[in-house]
Amino acid sequence: MAVRYERQGPAAVVTIDRPERRNAIDGETAEALARALERFERDDAFVMILTGAGSEAFCAGADLKSFETLAGRIADPGGPLGFTHRTARKPTIAAISGWCVAGGLELAAWCDLRIATVDARFGCTERRFGVPLVDGGTQRLPRLIGLGPALDLILTGRVIDARRALELGLVSEVVESGRHLARALEVAELIARFPRRALLGDREAALRAHDLTLTEGIELERRLGERALSEAADGAKRFAAGAGRHAEDV
Repeated sequence: MAVRYERQGPAAVVTIDRPERRNAIDGETAEALARALERFERDDAFVMILTGAGSEAFCAGADLKSFETLAGRIADPGGPLGFTHRTARKPTIAAISGWCVAGGLELAAWCDLRIATVDARFGCTERRFGVPLVDGGTQRLPRLIGLGPALDLILTGRVIDARRALELGLVSEVVESGRHLARALEVAELIARFPRRALLGDREAALRAHDLTLTEGIELERRLGERALSEAADGAKRFAAGAGRHAEDV
């Protein structure tokens, strides 16, 4: 299965399980992620932890070798990568190891909290191939780290390390290699111990405390992203042919 859903205490651990593709997401995986969020919303689990199989990557974003399976999802109400145009009703944590780039960074930004290992790397590496940010990145990154740092990542496509991500506030905590999931489970246990009505109310208020609603911003992002689809398709072909591996041209 491309996505695993497992209960661990008060948490639902959702694992993108395509380590041979650096947990990159194709159409089938995106649909599985959407189903995982729906299951979490129905489940009595209180916190969802999103992570990637193995230690090499949290998620490398859209699988550009299967770009055609995702291109038609840009207008999907859930978002191209499954659930990124939705807001979870309960807390979410990204447990990050290795590469967290392109759409993977957008998935991490979707979460309320991000816990990363010291070897984690972050960046909008889709910039190299003309692939637009259409999973909330243009809206969530400025809200998380401020417009200036967000534009630096969005425009340059450069990759930053976990230390810099912590400085920017992109991640909330940096842990030793291999400790990301265990620490996320500890934080989930902490959150789940608190009275829930106030916690959920405060979370909702914080998430909605911007002049432009996330829904309005994402709709703007979607319309702009549609204009770039042909360019993105060309970039996907270049990637599939071997260009730009390991972020060597960033």
